[in-house]
Amino acid sequence: MRAALHAELNALIANLARMVRLASSMMNNASIALHQGDLALAARVIAEDGETRAALDGIARRCITVLALQAPVARDLRVVVVALQVVGHVRRMAALARHIAIITRLNHPNTKVSGTVRPVLARMSLLASQLAEDAAAAIERQDPLCGDRLAVADDEVDALHRRLFAILFAEDWSHGVEQAVHTALIGRHYERFADHAVSIARQVHYLTTGRMSRPVAVQTAGAVPCWL
Repeated sequence: MRAALHAELNALIANLARMVRLASSMMNNASIALHQGDLALAARVIAEDGETRAALDGIARRCITVLALQAPVARDLRVVVVALQVVGHVRRMAALARHIAIITRLNHPNTKVSGTVRPVLARMSLLASQLAEDAAAAIERQDPLCGDRLAVADDEVDALHRRLFAILFAEDWSHGVEQAVHTALIGRHYERFADHAVSIARQVHYLTTGRMSRPVAVQTAGAVPCWL
């Protein structure tokens, strides 16, 4: 019976890593759609959000089944608890990628972002996707220190987010209020996506050590409110 439980938990860990990588791919595709004005790719990301939610619901149901039928304890129980936490983070990451894809559609036919913010958003998107890839690798390797390394990388995302707002509030911004609002939302989505990736890596710390790592700050003074 214990062998069956461990096989189920190993499969659960593998599925979690796969879903985090899927979220990374969604964000990468949403960013490509944004910068290239690719409505077909944006539509694909939007469709994948529904598919991702269905897959995550399946993982959550498996977790409940394991709790009910296997009664895991100690580290085995932590695997299930972490899995449920990661499911929530991935669900929000997929939603954030979907939001960027929706902004691409809303801006059609003027889908491309302005030149002044393009390099900032491009770097934020690259970092966000890479952080998710790193979080998936942390799950696979069960690396308790990965959360701290990702938090350092996330500092660059936060710095870029501040840089983005400096551009939007500069006196020489000439692209209008609507594009400023959309750009601010896109930047916020990248920042939140990266935060979720770091939080997933910190869950791995709890899984491997049984101790909670310090959480990622969700809101800072003066920041734009977050609804995800």
